[in-house]
Amino acid sequence: MNVTCQQEQLARGLSLVGRAVATRSTLPVLANILMATDDSRLRLSATNLEVGITYWMPVQVDSPGAITVPARLLSDFVNSLPASQVVMTLDERTQTLRLCADRYDAEVKGIDAADFPVLPTVEQGLRFSLATSGLREMISRVTVAAASDESRPILTGILTQLDPDAGLMTLAAADGFRLSVFRDEFHAPLPGPISIIVPARALVELARVMSDEDTEVDVAITDTLSQILFRTRNVDLVSQLISGSFPDYEKIMPSHHTIRVVTNTKALHGAVRMASFFARDAANVVRLELRPGTEESPGTVQVSAQAAEVGANHGEVEAAIDGGPLEIAFNAKYLLDILTVIGTDQITVDLSTASSPGVFRAVGDQAFTHVIMPMHIGR
Repeated sequence: MNVTCQQEQLARGLSLVGRAVATRSTLPVLANILMATDDSRLRLSATNLEVGITYWMPVQVDSPGAITVPARLLSDFVNSLPASQVVMTLDERTQTLRLCADRYDAEVKGIDAADFPVLPTVEQGLRFSLATSGLREMISRVTVAAASDESRPILTGILTQLDPDAGLMTLAAADGFRLSVFRDEFHAPLPGPISIIVPARALVELARVMSDEDTEVDVAITDTLSQILFRTRNVDLVSQLISGSFPDYEKIMPSHHTIRVVTNTKALHGAVRMASFFARDAANVVRLELRPGTEESPGTVQVSAQAAEVGANHGEVEAAIDGGPLEIAFNAKYLLDILTVIGTDQITVDLSTASSPGVFRAVGDQAFTHVIMPMHIGR
């Protein structure tokens, strides 16, 4: 193999696929990135056997070839190079990749490309396309509620329901303390409704690899419903699907409320963020005290946190409050997560009692619903 490419593009490609590299594995090759020529392109691939990412980049190919090289070493070296041409030459006898750029020269020992796992291609299985417009936002709002604890693998996934008859795609995530549901239009010639569970990590990586130039993402689901494949203009992302039954999220969703709060998202985020510094030493509890307005003064949300050994914090945000008053507590991180991704200037919070879930929605956007369970307020 002998190829020439630009440092900036090689660095970007290594960064994209590097997120799929296995951090802990008994197979040394999974800590490597596969580099293989493909006509006038270079293919970069990495996988941890659950998620695989492939990136194609234009290069000048003087001779074809393939090799796998340590991901971290290669990325660190390429990222440190000046913006210039990089010439990569493979010695197949010793499985050594030589990189030359500007005044730098390096040799990296690799592993034979034949030892690298074969990744499925996007042409397999049931196929359809999704418009990328709004997809990043949809993913960010839902994945925030997915569990990171692997003790219940089903909750680390995103329930993905595709209903071509109703023209709807629904994404739902729940970690036992909060729930996110997003419904959007979906039009594709599928034979019928499909329900699968996609790892949240795979969707997060999909949002990351989508570029502003991508208008559609091609999707394929294997016939056995065991894998899903996403393809953008230059990137393939392959993921195992999670098997099992997702909780019935409709039962978690409150059907009514007695109090509605409408307030500025940025102002509430700032007040909760300030309180979170003190909440860190108090089980992460942030209190919201709702004080309805009068003819003389607007309503307010009093945001506070108190830690016996550290101190206390108090903030105030103006709000339109219908109902109340009420004092309720939430986990500071959960509040910050939703306030960060909600994406609108104003937010609606529907409440009933101090022990009932809070329902968060973006003003003017009924497609998305986020539910947070409250925390016990000690007296």
